Amino acid sequence: MATKFLSLASCARENGGCCADLLWPKPRYPSMPKFPKGELLDDEKKMEGPEAKALFSVTGMTCSACAGAVEKAVKRLPGIKEAAVDVLSNRAQVMFYPSFVNEETIREAIEDAGFDAALIATEEMIEKSIQACRIHVKGMTSTSCSSTVESALQAIHGVQKAQVALATKEGEIHYDPKILSYNQLLEAVKDIGLQAVLISKGENRCKLQLKVDGIWTDDSIKMLKESLQALPGVEDVYVDPELKKISTSYVSDVTGPRNFIKMIEAYESGHFKATIFPQGGRGSHRREEIELYYKSFLWSLVFTVPVFLTSMVFMYIPGLKRGFDIKIVNMMSLGMFLRWVLSTPVQFIMGRIFYAGSYKALRHGSANMDVLIALGTNAAYFFSVYVVLRAAASPEFEAMDFFETSSMLISFILLGKYLEGFAKGKTSEAIAKLMDLTPETATLITVDEKGDVTSEEDIDCRLIQKNDVIKIIPGARVASDGLVIAGQSYVNESMITGEAQPVVKSKGDTVIGGTLNENGVLHIKATRVGSESALSQIVRLIESAQMAKAPAQKLADRVSKFFVPVVVVLSFSTWLAWFLTGKLNGYPSSWIPSSMDCFELALQFGISVMVIACPCALGLATPTAVMVGTGVGASQGVLIKGGQALENTQKVNCIVFDKTGTLTMGKPVVVNTKLFTKMVLREFYELVAAAEVNSEHPLAKAIVKYAKKFREAEENPAWPEAKDFESVTGHGVKATVRNKKIVVGNKSFMFHQNIDIPADTKKILAETERLAQTGILVSIDGEITGALAVADPLKPNAREVISILKSMKVESIMVTGDNWGTANSVAKEVGITTVIAEAKPVDKAEKVKELQAAGYIMAMVGDGTNDSPALVAADVGMAIGAGTDIAIEAADIVLLKSNLEDVITAIDLSRKTFSRIRLNYLWALGYNLLGIPIAAGVLFPSTGFRLPPWVAGAAMAASSVSVVCSSLLLKNYRRPKNLNNLEMKEIQVE
Repeated sequence: MATKFLSLASCARENGGCCADLLWPKPRYPSMPKFPKGELLDDEKKMEGPEAKALFSVTGMTCSACAGAVEKAVKRLPGIKEAAVDVLSNRAQVMFYPSFVNEETIREAIEDAGFDAALIATEEMIEKSIQACRIHVKGMTSTSCSSTVESALQAIHGVQKAQVALATKEGEIHYDPKILSYNQLLEAVKDIGLQAVLISKGENRCKLQLKVDGIWTDDSIKMLKESLQALPGVEDVYVDPELKKISTSYVSDVTGPRNFIKMIEAYESGHFKATIFPQGGRGSHRREEIELYYKSFLWSLVFTVPVFLTSMVFMYIPGLKRGFDIKIVNMMSLGMFLRWVLSTPVQFIMGRIFYAGSYKALRHGSANMDVLIALGTNAAYFFSVYVVLRAAASPEFEAMDFFETSSMLISFILLGKYLEGFAKGKTSEAIAKLMDLTPETATLITVDEKGDVTSEEDIDCRLIQKNDVIKIIPGARVASDGLVIAGQSYVNESMITGEAQPVVKSKGDTVIGGTLNENGVLHIKATRVGSESALSQIVRLIESAQMAKAPAQKLADRVSKFFVPVVVVLSFSTWLAWFLTGKLNGYPSSWIPSSMDCFELALQFGISVMVIACPCALGLATPTAVMVGTGVGASQGVLIKGGQALENTQKVNCIVFDKTGTLTMGKPVVVNTKLFTKMVLREFYELVAAAEVNSEHPLAKAIVKYAKKFREAEENPAWPEAKDFESVTGHGVKATVRNKKIVVGNKSFMFHQNIDIPADTKKILAETERLAQTGILVSIDGEITGALAVADPLKPNAREVISILKSMKVESIMVTGDNWGTANSVAKEVGITTVIAEAKPVDKAEKVKELQAAGYIMAMVGDGTNDSPALVAADVGMAIGAGTDIAIEAADIVLLKSNLEDVITAIDLSRKTFSRIRLNYLWALGYNLLGIPIAAGVLFPSTGFRLPPWVAGAAMAASSVSVVCSSLLLKNYRRPKNLNNLEMKEIQVE
């Protein structure tokens, strides 16, 4: 959230202060003194010295009145220079003089005003972003494990946020690197009995691991480390002598991997050889876990099959039965002894996974599925051991052992764990496919001043550095984000953006790493490498989204905390009820099988209850569906930032659309020109372009681009010199060109320049606005000379999208900063009835809040710049993407293709995903509500049917697998048919 606040601040700077009113509002209490009256007023003159800045999180604010109360409380303190309170992001930023007041006093003042406050960052911390690291946590088996890890991490001083996902067995921790290191985070996980492995550290730096072969000595290690640290741009160097590995983090603008390798190999005349360190990839931990369960299952089968045969099959074959009934010691038979020997390794070697999981859970006062498995199998195994030892010690004792129950139970659960892990691996295929898009090698070329290629070299893609020139041949994948400097081709970007049509690329166009070059040869200049690339950002965004818990999962987490203790009580109660009823002759003795007594029958019922209950299915219902849903969304060009965004999106019933760049193309073009004097059009546009070429406004760029049509022979025409240039934001420009005073702007700008507008010109402007065009007037030497009409074309299918949303019972509203005439015209054309025009960014946010107060679940669709306050305020912020520009902090959903149809896709996908989640919960809860009574024997008195423990274990394992498979069905998602029926349209922009 701190990042969002800072991004809003940068938005204010970049947009000429359009958001400034939001971040630094005028005091709502202008008469409020900065110091109490009296003696302290004399100190106001002494208010000199260093200033400080602090950022606070303020919870409990619901409206602008709350923000005013916080601001008032802070400004009453001595030494406060300025205070800004943002109710949208629940933040307060304070400028103060440390000689008069400190952060703790400010925090206490906010709390005295009735709100909870916490210091997020001091000035030093604000300047440096909170660092993030990703870890893989081994040994987690249930939601209680992940909750325990989360709680332990969040309790550490310096940790801002910690999220741990059971489905991926990964955690993301945001922490202050000045307070603690990632090694301390790993130790904290280790202290709770689990093992953590670092996946990545520091999102804002490129990272590289090198394997260095050679003779390692203490001196060489020290020299290599010092030499690398001395290179410009290197921020961190870590040396692992055991693995002969050197890990570096660096600023990609300054240096790169080839520089490191060159420096290492030059050390001591080439005694060392450096290469990229081989990595197992993101799924290596999951593969190891699946492999472990697979091998354990196979080994358990080796022992369990003979146990099953001797107890369930051979006993019904007369010859074999006599052989296994041979008594070894007293009443202990050969069959008993063999089953004991064979089931012991299954119980304690193949089943050690469940013992380890139980110990870790119980050590922290929680219980998980492993506890139920360990209790159930131990009850069966040790009761059987008791039976065997009692038979060996007695010449008369007869009883039946349950070794097949414990060994078969463990075998079936191991099989279930293997299938579950395999299925869960399928849920994150979207990330694996994205990561596989990057080619292994790239062709690095050297180009001379004339643009001719002087050399070519094949290098590892991970060795590409910024500003390298890469050759991309037809049929090859683009090796890096970059800029085309030579060549022309069609590039298929569907694997990144989801856009089906290939895009033409020529000199000056940008390309995205991982996309497919179809027919021509391209020379590109690398602009984003390593973790800065669009592909890396998308992968990181999806990983974070899959980790974030949906609010719906909170119920499952709460239930899971109490589930196991309740099941243990139910299991014990079941055994006790059947045992006591049998002892008291409460049911006929004929109910008891001939090979058992009432104790053994009751024990089987108790064990069945214990193992059939499955909190795993409940815990997997939401995260697996969210993982698949976000992955499917990414493949459709819709990046959804987590379960919270998914859950809110499926509830949306009202959408606020920005106009420019959202409903329209965002690329204005000149569509008409009207001259009021006898003047050559070419000369007119030379004067206008000379004045506008210095402006950064989109309309100015459109005019200059149109003016180039009159000088088509020149690639970069030189316009006449403009003197005394002045730009008035939102109104127009003026300059002196060829000794003529040129004024270009709107009606109000002409009025302020004391230039009369004829009645005929006013009619032309009115007609222009009626046609959803922007009228621009041109004055030369104080007289209106011409008028330009600039239009921003509607996006393809905008009207159809609004119509489909209406059919989905989603209301559409347009909010824009443009004038009322243009806004009403665009709204009428797309079918929107509610329009708000001439709105500042803060007005958009306020409108969203008003609609929320009226009971609407709001989505805001904007371009992620001026719309940031509204994107933050809405329940769901949808940012229109721009190809590689995906890092829009304020949004919950990024629409990569910039297509309006994807708004419908996002809503429909979220509804389908949560429909699947509800189905998963129905299955998981229904399974337990139905399975536990059957396992407890409710059908036994009337039907004689009872559920053996090993069958109950198989059913338990199957329930988890079925929930994951149910989520996997989302992979077959297809967007609504009415979207596919939309006519594909193109807009021709001159």
